[in-house]
Amino acid sequence: MKGARIFRTIQVKLIIIYVLLILIAMQLIGVYFISTMKTSLMASFTNNLNDQANILTKFVEQKFSSASLNSSMTDEQTTEDLRDMVSTLFSINQAEIQILDASGKVLTTSVPSQQSYVGRKNTTLAVSRALQGIRDNEEDIIGEDNVRKKVIAKPAYHQQKIVGAVYIVASMNELNETVNRVNQIFVSGMLIALGLTGVLGVLLAHTITNPIKVLTRQATAVAEGHFDRQVPVHGDDEIGQLSEAFNDMTNRLREALSANEEEKEKLASILANMSDGVVAADEHGVVMITNRRAREMLGVKRGEGMQLTELLGLNERQIDELMRGLEHAIIIRKEALEVEDDEIMRVTFTPIHRRDKTTAGTIAVLQDVTEQEKLEQSRREFVANVSHELRTPLTTIKSYAEALDDGAMQEKELGERFVGVIRNETERMIRLVTDLLHLSRLDSNQAPLRRQATNVPDMLEEVADRFSFQLRQKSIHAAVQVEAGISTLWLDRDQIDQVLDNLVSNAIKYTMDGGRIEISARKPDAATIAIRVKDTGIGIPQKDLNRIFERFYRVDKARSRNMGGTGLGLSIAREIIKAHGGTIALESEWNEGTTVTFTLPALHEGGGSA
Repeated sequence: MKGARIFRTIQVKLIIIYVLLILIAMQLIGVYFISTMKTSLMASFTNNLNDQANILTKFVEQKFSSASLNSSMTDEQTTEDLRDMVSTLFSINQAEIQILDASGKVLTTSVPSQQSYVGRKNTTLAVSRALQGIRDNEEDIIGEDNVRKKVIAKPAYHQQKIVGAVYIVASMNELNETVNRVNQIFVSGMLIALGLTGVLGVLLAHTITNPIKVLTRQATAVAEGHFDRQVPVHGDDEIGQLSEAFNDMTNRLREALSANEEEKEKLASILANMSDGVVAADEHGVVMITNRRAREMLGVKRGEGMQLTELLGLNERQIDELMRGLEHAIIIRKEALEVEDDEIMRVTFTPIHRRDKTTAGTIAVLQDVTEQEKLEQSRREFVANVSHELRTPLTTIKSYAEALDDGAMQEKELGERFVGVIRNETERMIRLVTDLLHLSRLDSNQAPLRRQATNVPDMLEEVADRFSFQLRQKSIHAAVQVEAGISTLWLDRDQIDQVLDNLVSNAIKYTMDGGRIEISARKPDAATIAIRVKDTGIGIPQKDLNRIFERFYRVDKARSRNMGGTGLGLSIAREIIKAHGGTIALESEWNEGTTVTFTLPALHEGGGSA
């Protein structure tokens, strides 16, 4: 596998390509060159033999001509002359030469070992053709020694008559050896060229692949998140331009990722600090993202990976309709999520669409609407209570007015009693409307505080004096206690008097004859004054304590209404104390009494701390 992987590298491929190209080129050049050279050598060899044969034929013709003209020259002398001439030529050309007469009989030969052929006829085709007068007689043969040889036969003429022939057999060993040496030289040169090509290919491939390797390492580093490295640029060629482009891409990618990280951090910060819960799910309803507020509202430690149906406590049909946009919002009550049942959430769904308009997921925004629902319920109860409180006296007034109209006015005592009832109900309505207007001004901050320096002991004593008649009627003992060091406070005297009057009035109403009411002031810390109204009355049940400051809320509605209360006193007291920057609290035990304590900041004239 490792060897196969090596052959897949660009460097090895380039080297192989270079070597193959050179090998193919050398082979083509070699085949053409050797073939051309062999043809040229063969042609030169053949031409040389033909020239020698032609020369020898001239000599033979001259000898035969001289012998015919000189009668004193015997055949032996002629043959001897021909033998000397052939021997001389043989020493030059290293060829077998035979001189034949007109009948084809061998007169002489240049090869001593072939002297036995002298006197015999040469019956080869070339000789036969030459004795027939054909001049161009060439053929290649394989000799007995398995050597390729060239055969040439030329006719000799005397006075237009064939008197003999020249027969030459030349070995082609030297030519073949020359060709083989050339082949060896070419092969050696080709191997040397291939070796040099391989070395040069390695160097050239290295110059190409080394920058690519550097780019590969840089790309790997970028993939791992290292954007601070730069690819060296060694030139202005294509690889240099690629390196510059890669460096530019790395810088831009670093900037894009940095911007993306910043946006991601911003989004994560926004999601983490949102007052609303956010849940993101994919197209299959699997939760991908939840922020801290959503987990707190849903009571889970980790919502990722859960199904929306499981996380929100909804069935699949509801989730499907919400994710498809058929519905946009739904109200979830906490009892469905097995937590407190006094919290309500509104979940608003927004589908996430792809470019092809298909749904890629959904985002659910969770809003705690418990307070809104409570306020809405309080508003409904307030309207109902106001309607009820007004309807009762109006009905009474209407009934007594109709009775007076029907003749009750004729009876003086009865008429006066009816008019008294009408008057009382009217005054009750006036008190109710007055309290409502007062509450409205407090809610809308239209009742500004008119602070003034107020002596706290005197204010508490005056409250007790104002209710002295009612206290004596019920034989209730009232005590005023002021802690040492408390003297003057900067407050709205009229409004605080209204709070104290309401608290003392309630204490008197719900305390039995012979009971006790204590009005006290103390200083729990340097910046606060606490004023307490404590009675030994019937008290308030524990189940009503949390709602006692609500508007129109009464523990015993019938009894409270008969005592002339509107159900708004404690609500007005709470708003007044809140406007002063203080707090009010109520503690009570059934049949043991009630303690109402409100605190005020200890301010001096000008609004500073005392």
